Amino acid sequence: MQPFKLNTDLLKVTNRQAETSTAIMETVREILSDIKANGDAALRQYIERFDGYTGTSLLASPDEIVAGVRNAGEEFMGILQRAAAQITEYHTNQTEKSWGIYKDNGVILGQLVRPLSRVALYVPGGTAALPSTVLMTAIPAQLAGVEDLAIFTPVKADGKVPDVILAAAASCGINKIYKIGGAQAIAAAAYGTETIEKADKIVGPGNIYVATAKQLVYGTVDIDMVAGPSEILIIADETANPKYIAADMLSQAEHDEMASAILVTTSRKIIDETEMELARQLARLNRKEIAEISLANYGAAVLVDNLDQAFDISNEIAPEHLEILTENPLEKLPKVKNAGSIFLGENTPEPLGDYMSGTNHVLPTGGTAKFSSPLGVYDFVKYSAYSYYPQQVLAEFKDDVIKFAELEGLDAHANSVRVRFE
Repeated sequence: MQPFKLNTDLLKVTNRQAETSTAIMETVREILSDIKANGDAALRQYIERFDGYTGTSLLASPDEIVAGVRNAGEEFMGILQRAAAQITEYHTNQTEKSWGIYKDNGVILGQLVRPLSRVALYVPGGTAALPSTVLMTAIPAQLAGVEDLAIFTPVKADGKVPDVILAAAASCGINKIYKIGGAQAIAAAAYGTETIEKADKIVGPGNIYVATAKQLVYGTVDIDMVAGPSEILIIADETANPKYIAADMLSQAEHDEMASAILVTTSRKIIDETEMELARQLARLNRKEIAEISLANYGAAVLVDNLDQAFDISNEIAPEHLEILTENPLEKLPKVKNAGSIFLGENTPEPLGDYMSGTNHVLPTGGTAKFSSPLGVYDFVKYSAYSYYPQQVLAEFKDDVIKFAELEGLDAHANSVRVRFE
């Protein structure tokens, strides 16, 4: 069997984040503007145009949800419950409380932590329905205290939400499931319509139209991130198993033709054997064509002299998923500066994090892990500062405040303090 040859041009692979085309940007702007101005009437036109759905109700009915749970089956409901328990256990540690400082002189300073009121959860339903995304977005929001959660997910002409998504929603206690996808869903959530309430925040992954729409409505509402194609970087030494490396690279390559899978290793033998494994395992995949295009264009193997070089490369790329398949992987964790989610050792494959480990799978892509984080409870709260000063303490600071304000040319600021002592 001929090995599958990976790229060695790392620059080509890591520069895959193309600018959104003018045509896509203009299409999305038109959708957003139309729905903002014309509400439900425009929304229904886009749903019919893009999805073929002409049904009267945009919400999944209680009967549909019950049927979805039944059709998904007891085994899958049990899997959802176990996954939810894992996700809850992990994310509970992210919860924050309000706090206050009470000084001897009577000054009180503090911070209020309050949940967002209403959040829209976007759940993809294009090439694959993703019930796991329901859990990954809903559970942190619920732990934060968000009371109003609505799922937006695309349907086809029959108007049927996939059973697995209905089941996942039911397992989280969510009964507001809109049969709306694409940029039109983002518009409805961002601006509100006659029948859909405006959200405070929109979270969840989607295609280029969804990502572009989220980017354009940011400021009207908050968003989690503008996510790009999936990616994985694997750091491996000579002890790694090429069969596992190939399988894990393919687990991301099958997502999307733009997905990226990169191997960085100290062993030429590991590269050669991994390429052989990629060819062998590709042949068995249902999504072979997608994975093959992804690897051909955005798969890479890089040979380095030592692991320090490997981590330097990884930290510069800041991958969405980082696997460390080396001897004593836990000891290497301090070397990681930039990564969305880190998987340590050969028994922690990336798909474990997609479904069951407890960590979140909504992650920064395209190098944004240098400055952003996985979705978490902290994404569903906001912070307010508060302060209380007695007059005698204000008196101690009044001259400094007045001088500061005058130096900045803000006379009214200075006067706001001064009048309290006239």
